[in-house]
Amino acid sequence: MTELAAPTDAATSPTSTITRRREPLLSRRYTLEVRQHMPWPRQVLVLLLAVVAGLGTSGAILVAAGVPAGELFQEFVIATIFDTQSLQAVLFQASPMIMVGLAAAIAFRARFWNLGLEGQMVWGAIGATAISVLEVGPPALRLPLMLCVAAACGLLWALGPALLKLRLGVNEIIATLMLNYVAGNFLLHMVYGAWKDPQSSFPHSPQFRSFERLPEFLGPSGAAITLALLAMLLAWWLVNLSRAGFYLRFVDANPGVAHATGVPTNRMVLLAVLVSGALAGVAGFLVAAGQEGRLTQAFHHGYGFSGILIAFLARNHPVAATVVALLIATLFVAGRSLQVFYQVPFSMVQLIQAIIVICVASSDFFIRYRLRRVLPA
Repeated sequence: MTELAAPTDAATSPTSTITRRREPLLSRRYTLEVRQHMPWPRQVLVLLLAVVAGLGTSGAILVAAGVPAGELFQEFVIATIFDTQSLQAVLFQASPMIMVGLAAAIAFRARFWNLGLEGQMVWGAIGATAISVLEVGPPALRLPLMLCVAAACGLLWALGPALLKLRLGVNEIIATLMLNYVAGNFLLHMVYGAWKDPQSSFPHSPQFRSFERLPEFLGPSGAAITLALLAMLLAWWLVNLSRAGFYLRFVDANPGVAHATGVPTNRMVLLAVLVSGALAGVAGFLVAAGQEGRLTQAFHHGYGFSGILIAFLARNHPVAATVVALLIATLFVAGRSLQVFYQVPFSMVQLIQAIIVICVASSDFFIRYRLRRVLPA
């Protein structure tokens, strides 16, 4: 009886397996594929590694510029976060940033690219100032009335681009962006004209009265950060627990399919835009009644870009937008400290902020995609 010979095919031999495993590095092939899902703990880890990479790169640049290496941790962490006065400055700076970040995130969830955040902030501040200048309402209700009017003004300023988009198909990027210039020029008209401070003759409104300023409990930033956190909770409820938030997830995923399945797409877009405009208007109120104490000509500069950046880095999530806003505010406060104590030029401070933001933004690539090695046939 003839014995069966063992297979000698090279493809099944152990030597071939070892050869495949020792494939030269340069001849290996990889493909980029979309991740189906990454658990949130790993996402947090990726984001933390990105922040560490950004801080490490920024630290190397600062050391090369002459900042002592031993002072970096002290300046960025101890002196900024654990110092009471610096922490108040961070919260003070973060409050309107949280508002504009939430405003951008909610509008973006409806695929409405609201670039008019600064214009809506301007009208919110103008509305609040009008209540102060015209002395509308009793003193006890003046501040809540200013808040409500600011939200209404921001909402109405966002309503126009929303209707143009839904009824006439006008591109909302152009409409909201151009309206920023209209709002900014009207602001200049008011502070250089009817609302110019008669005492100092500077282009800003008269000082708000004490009962028209945000109260200082738990520090100067207590009322502002409380309003910002309440807005975050409201946005979280709207996005995650309400029926409108459920519909918005459909609209964000595919507006055409959402409309075909019976989702009131136009109504959801309009709701998201109105909420976005109201939040931006409240951000203007926080700056006017909290930080400035009056209406100034350039209070809104930079907030629109910051809001868009916060929404992008947070992937339109309300809680993540709050965390990102706090991080950016910390960078701003630490950058000012570097300018004062180490004579670091403002351009380098902007470079450091840009490096950290780019690193955090790049982490989104590793969350969404992964490299997979293609084994030879």
